[in-house]
Amino acid sequence: MEYRRLGESGLHVPVLSFGTGTFAGRGPLFGAWGTTDAREARRLVDICLEAGVTMFDTADVYSEGESERVLGEAIKGRRDQVIISTKTGLPMGDGPSDAGTSRARLLRACEDALRRLGTDHIDLLQLHAFDAGTPVEEVLATLDDLVRAGKVRYTGVSNFSGWQLMKSLAAADRHGRPRYIAHQVYYSLIGRDYEWELMPLARDQGIGALVWSPLGWGRLTGKVRRGHPLPPRSRLHQTADYGPPANDDHLYRIVDALDEIAKETGKTIPQIAINWLLRRPTVSSVIIGARDEDQLRQNLASVGWSLTPDQIARLDHASALTPPYPYFPYQRQDGFARLNPFIRDITRPHAVQS
Repeated sequence: MEYRRLGESGLHVPVLSFGTGTFAGRGPLFGAWGTTDAREARRLVDICLEAGVTMFDTADVYSEGESERVLGEAIKGRRDQVIISTKTGLPMGDGPSDAGTSRARLLRACEDALRRLGTDHIDLLQLHAFDAGTPVEEVLATLDDLVRAGKVRYTGVSNFSGWQLMKSLAAADRHGRPRYIAHQVYYSLIGRDYEWELMPLARDQGIGALVWSPLGWGRLTGKVRRGHPLPPRSRLHQTADYGPPANDDHLYRIVDALDEIAKETGKTIPQIAINWLLRRPTVSSVIIGARDEDQLRQNLASVGWSLTPDQIARLDHASALTPPYPYFPYQRQDGFARLNPFIRDITRPHAVQS
């Protein structure tokens, strides 16, 4: 297993991490993902550790805290072998202090997560969403206190816009607070919006991307096909409205390209989609999930080999879309491209679909 620095921090993480959204399985969303109990989860953790996957990602909102509890049971007795990443900030109830990242909420959320996980520290605590109602200075000061107390090692964010992340980083620098080192983002062949602003920001500011839903919310499994109904077991039946949107024609164009490369490589469509992500700038780790051992082993086989430059170019071409303003000039106009070569390179004109 390859390890990479998470952003510009000293924390090294495996290029594949395991997401525990399938653990416990409570509620309409997470119940559709999976219902892995503690015994099954421990076996999945065994397989991950054997493969060198040492980082496990969860959140307090996953199955109302039960995902954290099941993960804690699964890693019992080997806490020193794993990196725990969890998130907080989304609503956990209907009360005024049950959502957001105020000082009171963050302190309570951290204590609750530590209790459910059965540990004395969290390796990476991420804010699950930007809280516009709490000053960033209050958020950063509280996180600083948690780091100084030894309850949190590193901090990051998830699903922030560019201005929200940059405002937070500027405030951290101004007040001498710990900087965020990670941004957990949606990124896939069917969803490349991350490249337009957040990727250049991450490269400039030293932020590592942790990629969630690398298979485009279950659309890049190889089971979603042009002219065919959704498979009966597809979680898209229950969860399509919760996840990122996708245009069917765009999706099928990408699947066609994946099919060709699957025949050439002998790899599966999910393995190719994940391997493509691992070649992208700023990506530190791709978070994979699995309902069972077979699915996990299939996803673990996404590493240890490389797509050819020609295969990468074909996937780039099939999946590219013209970005919105103000990003499209960097593709089309030489003056903009010369001033911003990194943006030009990741959204190069020959890959644009009209």
